[in-house]
Amino acid sequence: MRFRGGAHLAIALHILQLSHVFALDLDLNSQESIKDAGDTAAYNMMTWYKSNETDNPGFIKRSWWTGAALYLACLNYWHATNDTTYNEDVSVGLEHQAGEDGNYNPSWVQGVGNDDQMFWGLAAITAAEYNFPNRPNADTWLTLAIRVFNDQKDTGHGGWEETICGGGVRWQKDVWQGGYTMKNSVSNGGFFMLAARIAWFTQQDKYAEWAEKVWDWATDVNLVNNKTWAVGDSVSQGKDGGCSGPDNMRWTYNYGTFLSGAAYMYAYTNESKWLDRTSNLVDSLFTTFVQPKHGGVIADPCEATGVCEQDANRPLFKGLTVSWLSDTALIIPSLKDKILPKLEASAQGAAKSCTGDGKSLCGNRWYGGNDGQNSMENAITGSQMMSAVMVKYMGNSSKPVSVATGGNGTSDPDAVTGQDSGPKFRPITMGDRAGSGILTVLCVAAMISAVVFLFSDPAP
Repeated sequence: MRFRGGAHLAIALHILQLSHVFALDLDLNSQESIKDAGDTAAYNMMTWYKSNETDNPGFIKRSWWTGAALYLACLNYWHATNDTTYNEDVSVGLEHQAGEDGNYNPSWVQGVGNDDQMFWGLAAITAAEYNFPNRPNADTWLTLAIRVFNDQKDTGHGGWEETICGGGVRWQKDVWQGGYTMKNSVSNGGFFMLAARIAWFTQQDKYAEWAEKVWDWATDVNLVNNKTWAVGDSVSQGKDGGCSGPDNMRWTYNYGTFLSGAAYMYAYTNESKWLDRTSNLVDSLFTTFVQPKHGGVIADPCEATGVCEQDANRPLFKGLTVSWLSDTALIIPSLKDKILPKLEASAQGAAKSCTGDGKSLCGNRWYGGNDGQNSMENAITGSQMMSAVMVKYMGNSSKPVSVATGGNGTSDPDAVTGQDSGPKFRPITMGDRAGSGILTVLCVAAMISAVVFLFSDPAP
């Protein structure tokens, strides 16, 4: 609930004076209760967001891609509740951070990784799927998403390449960055998901073919083990010039990218293999990350050791993952009964963790109450959780759209100034022609004067 009226404000001030902390109120059997919890979580998330007050909206200095995660949370909140409170912030910043070339590689950010760029592309395609209004006189959200896809499949722009591990997208785009020779799951799983979602949205095979290509490569190098359904974190160039084996690090969002991409591929192709892959990855995600001893909440391994917040990125992982699980339940209704109980358990835990000095601020762990680790990233993840569990009350009408179901398929991904073969010029106007004529007359007059001067006799 947001405190708008005088009576509500008085209640709020009274609550803030209490010496004890309280959990975010959540009744999973009440749609209104979940909406109120989502309202509170989103409001607290946006108290951290200040860059809308600058000339660089959407730019979060300490971790640029966090802006994409924030906007994804806002889009999911709007989709789940129909509350448009934060839509203008999202619209302005999501368009601005696309940068000069409209591909989310802006000049004001140094060292953009493929995973960073990918998250902005996912935010753009999410906006398209939710029928988020396009900005007037600006590129459509679909255009921005396709530009990211085009950039990431292009070796010349630091994308897909086959000299290391026979394929894959590099983690980093620039050779001077650490991790340039690494091919990690989030970059490749994200590229796979982006391709699959654009394929489904546009109903075009060329994107599905790329999704299939990324999947085949990921399983060939064992980033995705299609027997155990474990998802490794990365492979890289080995000392012998070959491809290293995948490491054993486990992160929720690595699983989430591949399972979400597989779900969209099933939605597009209706091929049973993609349903099986999605279902197996969902099962593997729950086996790996659900904590039965903590009420069945989803948790990344670093939470148990208390080191998640040593890296500002990590608290965002499970929030993204639960949002993708929610979309998967909408896209493939047969999986809803498998997914929903895990979302409900995690939502209950997240609500209990959102205590923070009586201000409903969310901690990092979704068990044991508030852990005191309040941050923007935790707030984003808490908001994502409350939006995700709304899938309990969302039916077919809430399913992300495609061009076949009312989505706006308008796009112009080739209108990119920074990557064209030559410069772009605006159309010549009558004013331009008039100005050109005047300049021509002046130039001719100047040339005549110069000739006269050169050939005239010098003064005696």
